Amino acid sequence: MSKIIIHVDMDAFYAAVEVRDNPELAGKSLIIGALPSERGVVSTCSYEARKYGIRSAMSIKTAYRLCPHGVYMHPNMHKYVEASNLVHQIWDTYTDLVEHISLDEGFLDVTNSAHLFGGPRRIGHEIKERVQKQVGLTCSVGIGYSLMSAKLASEEKKPDGYFEIPSAQALQNLIMDRSVRVIYGVGAKTAESLQLLKIRTVRDLVQNRQTAIHLLGNHGKHILELADGIDNRTVTSYADPKSLGKEHTFQQDIGDFDYLKDVLRLIAAELSFEMHQKGLYCRTVTLKVTYDDMQQITRSKSGEATNKAGEIYVVAVSMLDKIEKRPIRLVGISLSGFTEHRQMSFSSEKEEAMDKTLFGIQQRYGRHMIKTGSELGAQKRLGDGD
Repeated sequence: MSKIIIHVDMDAFYAAVEVRDNPELAGKSLIIGALPSERGVVSTCSYEARKYGIRSAMSIKTAYRLCPHGVYMHPNMHKYVEASNLVHQIWDTYTDLVEHISLDEGFLDVTNSAHLFGGPRRIGHEIKERVQKQVGLTCSVGIGYSLMSAKLASEEKKPDGYFEIPSAQALQNLIMDRSVRVIYGVGAKTAESLQLLKIRTVRDLVQNRQTAIHLLGNHGKHILELADGIDNRTVTSYADPKSLGKEHTFQQDIGDFDYLKDVLRLIAAELSFEMHQKGLYCRTVTLKVTYDDMQQITRSKSGEATNKAGEIYVVAVSMLDKIEKRPIRLVGISLSGFTEHRQMSFSSEKEEAMDKTLFGIQQRYGRHMIKTGSELGAQKRLGDGD
């Protein structure tokens, strides 16, 4: 049986939530992130702002030069997480194979469940209707036979779109004369290298296979498979209790390792909160990195069991400091070696009691109700502070 994959992508998510809650912002160039007077970046922006060339991860100073009349706001992460949870609950009703890529994006494998809901097309339109009615937001839905085809389909008619790519032939027909950047894994630097060899489109790529393989090696073979419509990646649900992880893919490759450390600090805080929820401690911290050329590396370190964000962060950063310093596309942390107990001294018992009190407050009023000073500092530097 061929796979049936659905990709759902919320439309300008943070900005859309703000417009939903304040209709006076509708139709305006809304930029979420740092304020023009601050050091930081754009988290996201409305479609009106994108017409001026503004995009995620752009310096807020550059955004202000392009659009000085825009409405600039700090993000309200607590509100976005609440909306995301409602959206995820809708997705989860159609299959247990859901990969939540981020707050506003995910893959659903409905291969074995589509017939229960009237087929994938019915599911796709129903998701759009339910998200609009229950959450007050729009989303774009793509149906495909693979992860790449589903994602490309969701991008085809944004915003508030729906599109299907049912086969490898349909995918090739769609992308053959588009830039090689349309292929997953082809970043700006790879595209530049190919362009030097006069390979600009997907058609150029498939007509110059050996040239691409000679230049890019195994990575070249992989992107050629994708250009041929072959994508064997699977939807991965992270419900496996043997590991717990979070990662972030950047819109632009990041070479600033201090910036990466701030991202790791916030990831560590989220993972710590999840472990508190599950009553778990981890013994192993794994750092995951994908470089700009799609080379993936992992580094792991084991020690005393912990569920503390600060301790997880220190271990992750110690490994980050030892890897090759070049632009990075993705960074993440995963935890494993779980236990429900940890050996504690008298002083650590007091710390544990304080942690439980803090977790109780966060659980009752929201994860982002209370943050440590280091978390607040990291959020401010990343343009995510309230």
